[in-house]
Amino acid sequence: MTIEVRVPTLGESVTEATVATWFKKPGDAVAVDEMLCELETDKVTVEVPSPAAGTMGEIIAAEGDTVGVDALLATLSEGAGAAPAAAPAAAAAPAASSGGESLDVMVPTLGESVTEATVATWFKKPGEAFVADEMLCELETDKVSVEVPAPAAGVLTQILADEGSTVEAGGKLAIMSTDAGAAPAAAPAATAAPATTGKDVEDAPSAKKAMADAGISRDAVTATGKDGRVMKEDVMAALAAPKAAAPAPAAAPRAPVAADQAAREERVKMTRLRQTIARRLKDSQNTAAMLTTYNEVDMTEVMALRNEYKDLFLKKHGVKLGFMSFFTKACVHALKEVPEVNAEIDGTDIVYKNYVNMGIAAGTPTGLVVPVLNDTDQMSFAQIEKAIAEKGAKARDGKLSMAEMQGGTFTISNGGVYGSLMSSPILNPPQSGILGMHKIQDRPMAINGQVVIRPMMYLALSYDHRIVDGKGAVTFLVRVKEALEDPRRLLMDL
Repeated sequence: MTIEVRVPTLGESVTEATVATWFKKPGDAVAVDEMLCELETDKVTVEVPSPAAGTMGEIIAAEGDTVGVDALLATLSEGAGAAPAAAPAAAAAPAASSGGESLDVMVPTLGESVTEATVATWFKKPGEAFVADEMLCELETDKVSVEVPAPAAGVLTQILADEGSTVEAGGKLAIMSTDAGAAPAAAPAATAAPATTGKDVEDAPSAKKAMADAGISRDAVTATGKDGRVMKEDVMAALAAPKAAAPAPAAAPRAPVAADQAAREERVKMTRLRQTIARRLKDSQNTAAMLTTYNEVDMTEVMALRNEYKDLFLKKHGVKLGFMSFFTKACVHALKEVPEVNAEIDGTDIVYKNYVNMGIAAGTPTGLVVPVLNDTDQMSFAQIEKAIAEKGAKARDGKLSMAEMQGGTFTISNGGVYGSLMSSPILNPPQSGILGMHKIQDRPMAINGQVVIRPMMYLALSYDHRIVDGKGAVTFLVRVKEALEDPRRLLMDL
């Protein structure tokens, strides 16, 4: 019998939620009231228990999906059909050598023009069991992090590429066995933790990643989730807490000054992403004839328009109206008049792009990445805001694919979110232009012979002088300024 798992009542005035984490996969056995997944609303976290014992069927709403009250989340097969799924683990002890197949765990395709990666973290050790598609390790390329899932259920036999090793696309990472008798390798972990409820406790994936990024062990985190599960907020709390062990070195005899300074230093190897950022930025400076021109924009009209329509915009489109869509639209408008800013140099040719793929620079804990919004010139305000929100969330979680960061023709960078008042952005090769946004700050301005206070923002356009002349650069920035100071120009294509 098939049972539907639906979104429960979320609370007064709460009509939708986001699927945060699935704790079960299709084919997993579940007990009645066992937690299947976790939903996040704008107010609380909601756990969804299993309505019956059985086997997990199809997952309808994936992690990250937005769902309404009573929406279908998944299906469940009720009855004894679930029992065999858990049976091999208990029965495997007498059959430790059932002759399973040996499989190679290979480096997946890393993306266009990417030929190697660094093994960042192994999440399994030799002898540990896992299910199909469970994450075994994480690789770092010079652009993104790549997760390596298990090709089948089994046990890890041997790790061939240790953490820190450089591996090539298609190379061999480890050897695993599909031998069902390997399952008991995971059993001691369960018996070593008498405080659990008798079933494996899976920490939230976001918490695992946060612990790995911060380099802290699970023992240093106080779990508050169900059944002792570590949640992302637990990791954040552990990082924010004062270090109790910090005063201990003071009790030791004082060393010479140089040694004391060395003890207070920390040497950490640069990630491949950070190395690539450094190399590409320096290459950009060395290759392009980069120059920056500045202007300022009065944000009064944009702020007034946004305040007037933001509630209606959110209600209709389900996304907040921000400033980025205005700036994106203004840049698209200006690029039509000054197409060389949207072009690139290829040898002795100039390649003009009759489309706009807008790169939106985003800061992440591991460095700056630039997700690309394709065909932005064809998008509405709502489509732009939704795309920015989606790509921004992926960037923060390290989930951007290679394809999502390639093909940009122009970039916008917003240092204002960090409080920057003025800066000179560096080009993102092979692009010929990048717009720098900055902090909005009230300043006294002379308007029609009167001194008035206006919300002002400095704008900076860095451009490749090999292809963009000063006149074109200044014209581009003036058109952006005009469009923002009178947004009606965007509607009239003026």
